[in-house]
Amino acid sequence: MSDAVAVFGDLKAESDELDLIVRGLGEAQWARDTPAPGWTVAHQIAHLAWTDAVALLAVTDPGAFAVEAERAAGAPATFVDEAARAGAAQPVPVLLARWRDGRERLGAALDKAPPGARFPWYGPPMSAPSLATARLMETWAHGQDIADALGVTRTPTARLRHVARIGVRARDYAHLVRGEEPPAEQFRVELTGPSGELWAYGPEEAGQYVTGPALDFCLLVTQRAHRADLAVRAKGADADHWLEIAQAFAGPPGAGRAPRGLPGRGV
Repeated sequence: MSDAVAVFGDLKAESDELDLIVRGLGEAQWARDTPAPGWTVAHQIAHLAWTDAVALLAVTDPGAFAVEAERAAGAPATFVDEAARAGAAQPVPVLLARWRDGRERLGAALDKAPPGARFPWYGPPMSAPSLATARLMETWAHGQDIADALGVTRTPTARLRHVARIGVRARDYAHLVRGEEPPAEQFRVELTGPSGELWAYGPEEAGQYVTGPALDFCLLVTQRAHRADLAVRAKGADADHWLEIAQAFAGPPGAGRAPRGLPGRGV
């Protein structure tokens, strides 16, 4: 099975795993602060529910999505927080039901999308597998914030390969969104998957490369942990700089996270 096909099932599995973490939480736990400043557990789920809803619009009603995108363009620094705040204000059962219904409807729409179709998004247009990959990446990343807030340790899975892949492919975007010229040469990226397998990207003969555990790389490119706390290494000045600015998500540069003082360790 190709990654393009597998990602639909993997997106569902990632969402279901997060659902298991939050479904039994009490009101106080939903209100608990996460590592994202100003965001509680409820904000995190509200953000996922909102993004699933606009992704569904992109797939099923591009005109309505264009209205949403125009609204976002008018408030680029605040529209994400505003949507999360509005969702977090809902009663927990309503928010949870909204997230579950929205992700199910999006999954069905992506699965039925015609091969080769491309849909509008906040960055470049995306195919159905690419949009599913982006949703999986966000679900995993916001799930990490929730897990950190609740003191839950998640077991890394092979689904991380989707997050790693989008992180590698977004290399040039991380430069462009900061007004920088991307490096002309490609890097080699070699990551150790959760079962010890090698995930490799880029030419073997590349002069600059990045190595490390896949989990740490995914935490880095989703900006869920500071580089100083991770065992991701670079050879070459350009590769080293990329690790300072890497982001797998669309939008303006993230502020990242402060170091926890655990050099060379995954978090």
